[in-house]
Amino acid sequence: MENQMKLSDFSWLNQPQNFGIENDRLIIVTDPDTDFWQRTYYGFRNDNGHAFVKEIEGDFTFTVKTEFEAKTQYDQCGIILYQDSENWTKASVECENEDFARLGSVVTNFGFSDWATTDIPAFITDIWYRLSRRGQDFYIEFSENGRHFQQMRMFHMHNPISAVRLGVYACSPLKSSFVAAFSDFRITDCQWPEYKID
Repeated sequence: MENQMKLSDFSWLNQPQNFGIENDRLIIVTDPDTDFWQRTYYGFRNDNGHAFVKEIEGDFTFTVKTEFEAKTQYDQCGIILYQDSENWTKASVECENEDFARLGSVVTNFGFSDWATTDIPAFITDIWYRLSRRGQDFYIEFSENGRHFQQMRMFHMHNPISAVRLGVYACSPLKSSFVAAFSDFRITDCQWPEYKID
C-alpha cells in the first residue's frame, strides 16, 4: 500500500471559506458556528464542520500531523472517519481554557454521539494521530513527537462499511475562528496487530 498520500485525491465535506494547500500541507481557517455532533445529551444535531477526506477500502493505518492555534473554547481539529451524518468518528484536541485542552474522541453510531476525553496542557499545539482499521473495528492512537504513540480508543462502527471516507477536520462551534495545519499524510498496511485466539 502507498505511504505518502496525495492531497489532490482528497475532497471536501463543508469546504471552509479560507484554506490553502502547499507542499503537501493543508491549512484550514475555520468558519464560525461549525461542528460535528449528533443528539446525545445536548439534543442538537450539527454536521457542518470542515472535513478533508479520501475514500479508502480494506484494512489500513492512517497517520497525520496536526498543528493548531485554537484560542476559543470548543475550537478543535484532528482526524475524522465519515460514513454519513449519523455514522462517523472524530479524534481531536479541543480548546477548553488557558490552562488545559481536551484530547478526546467522539464515536457516532446510528445518530447518537458519545464523548471521551482526557485533559492535556494547553501549551501542546502539535499532535500526531494514527488510526487503524480491521474490518468494522478501529483503533486510534496519538503522539506528541510522531514516534511514540499511545492508545486513545478502540471502537466498532455498527453500520456496515466497505470503503470509508477518512481524513482530517477542523471546526469552531462558537462564533470564533482559528488556523489548523495538517501534514505528513500517510497510509500503510494495517499496523494494528491482529488478535488471534490460541
